[in-house]
Amino acid sequence: MSYSRLNPSQRYNNLLDQYREMHTEGEKFIGIPAENTFPGLSLPPQAQRIKRLIKLTESANLLDYGSGKGKQYDPMPFKAGDQDIYDSILDYWDIDSVHCYDPCYTPFSRLPENKFDGVISTDVLEHCPEEDLPWIIEEMFSFSRKFLFANVACYPAKKRLPNGQNAHITIKSESWWQDIFHKISTNFPGIVWEVWIQTLTDTNHGKSMVETCLTNQNTDH
Repeated sequence: MSYSRLNPSQRYNNLLDQYREMHTEGEKFIGIPAENTFPGLSLPPQAQRIKRLIKLTESANLLDYGSGKGKQYDPMPFKAGDQDIYDSILDYWDIDSVHCYDPCYTPFSRLPENKFDGVISTDVLEHCPEEDLPWIIEEMFSFSRKFLFANVACYPAKKRLPNGQNAHITIKSESWWQDIFHKISTNFPGIVWEVWIQTLTDTNHGKSMVETCLTNQNTDH
């Protein structure tokens, strides 16, 4: 069966209810209070990569798709590598605005009606049902005029849903993500896209994260 924004899967609707509960009541299994549950702080580690795409495409505004509570955009010192310290991520990006959208956090739950230069989504897609990912990714592309950026964790999360299930409900291989983005992006030939796949590998010192960049750009990373 083919799902869509107007006809999502039942699992998608059930997950929305669970994430709404977590936003208001917190993550009870490992004891994270509501104000620190999905605050949006998975974005700062990706800020430099997003900055590069902003410059590449000369973008002035962004949509953060799955933004959480949006605390990533609060005024707070941000240091980009060994470079200068900025007053905030928005100051570092030097753009006009970021629009936050998150269907499970009431202040940001209204679906946007317009397009944006760039669409970014950090630590989101692995939380979505596999059967709904085609329309979700297509929707992300449809909101963009210039570029799309995402990162995807391909390993279990520390958080659990209220029903006890791991929060990362769709854990797929690098090739799986490559296939779905390649297929959908063909309908949006003018959009630059970049997806960072994060996997864990065993080392002598425990688990180590490995990141791989999937992109339609002819550049090195």
